[in-house]
Amino acid sequence: MTSALDRRALMAGAMTAGIAGTFLPASARAAAPLARADIRADDNAYWAKIAAQFDVTPDVVQLENGNWGSMARPVEQAYQRHLHKVNSAKSFYARRGLWGDLMPVRARAAALLGVAPEEIAFTRGATEALQTLIAGYNRLRPGDQVLYSDLDYDSTQAAFRWLKQRRGADLVTIAVPEPATHQSLIDTYAAALDAHPKVRLILLTHVGHRTGLVMPVKEIIALARSRGVDVILDSAHAWGQLDFKLDEIGSDFTGLTCQKWIGAPMGVGLVHIRRGRLDAIDPNMSEVGNADHGTASRVHTGTPSYAGYLALDDALAFHETIGTPAKEARLRHLRNRWAETLRGHPGLEILTPSDPRLTCALTSFRLRGRTSVKDNMALAATLLDRFGIFTVHREGIASGACVRVTPAIFTSEADIDRLVAGLRILASEAR
Repeated sequence: MTSALDRRALMAGAMTAGIAGTFLPASARAAAPLARADIRADDNAYWAKIAAQFDVTPDVVQLENGNWGSMARPVEQAYQRHLHKVNSAKSFYARRGLWGDLMPVRARAAALLGVAPEEIAFTRGATEALQTLIAGYNRLRPGDQVLYSDLDYDSTQAAFRWLKQRRGADLVTIAVPEPATHQSLIDTYAAALDAHPKVRLILLTHVGHRTGLVMPVKEIIALARSRGVDVILDSAHAWGQLDFKLDEIGSDFTGLTCQKWIGAPMGVGLVHIRRGRLDAIDPNMSEVGNADHGTASRVHTGTPSYAGYLALDDALAFHETIGTPAKEARLRHLRNRWAETLRGHPGLEILTPSDPRLTCALTSFRLRGRTSVKDNMALAATLLDRFGIFTVHREGIASGACVRVTPAIFTSEADIDRLVAGLRILASEAR
């Protein structure tokens, strides 16, 4: 994706950005009247209008929206137009006009994240972004330590283990406390750093994909920085459903995806390296001649889905018609409607706390005492077979396996109430 020719086109695109410009596509403008400054999380009439913008299968109640997010219909239509343009104009467009069109998309994403455009670069997802940061981090010496928790993503845990093989770094692993509190999470990382003073790098997950726990990332990043420890932040599940800016939380190195809560096509992500910290991440092996070209020189994807990258602009436009605060409030409202209603039920364990600072759309549960992978695979299957509700089991948590429930902005209160009724029946039967 980032050949020398492409980079020259990118620089030319920067000078002609006034011609390329940002645009709000007609499809997104059609959705714009749905936005309201005073929107309430329980205004079901408004959210029904939002849901009407999505083509969702009627075959199941889709409560497994954490894998990736659906494109709204206007975004999908725009994606098809971009795909046709790229497919028909081919390299004539890719070499002459593409980068001029992508520069405003990157700038729009950067503005939403609160960073400078040159601090972010396109990737094929958060996994590629995080692997770029982990593999390129050059501050480790043999005998240094790196730290991750049981709630971090599987492939990033594996990448940290790779650091032991390739960099000679020793591994430190911790289990996140359960039940967690805002302060206990900070204290857990403080205790780990006290016990392991050779830790130089922490993997920190903003929103855990296993249970949906939202970490106090600003406080943990500040804690680490005060001790000379760097943090690589996995914000794959955070961007688009939590209201934050990367500069405000202090993140230096961040992996993000656009295909989950932003609602872009699959295969679109971003890597972020804060200005002033670029030297801590080596240039990609194919970009050593372009080492001064910002974060883009730290990743080399090859030929990606250009249509997907272009459609990110449409996804951001649709996202902005709703706004992150309203989306966050709605998702938390749906989550609370089941998780807080059932909290304290003698037959159920809700694995994330009620503290709104620590919650988001994703939340996991299990039948009390049923912690095996087999138990929770069976539980997810029963929810689907008997009640038509699609969820997913998760494993790798220190306390045992669970089932994750993830509503989306097209989810209705009736869908959530169906889940509540089904869980009450299953918990009663299990007892």
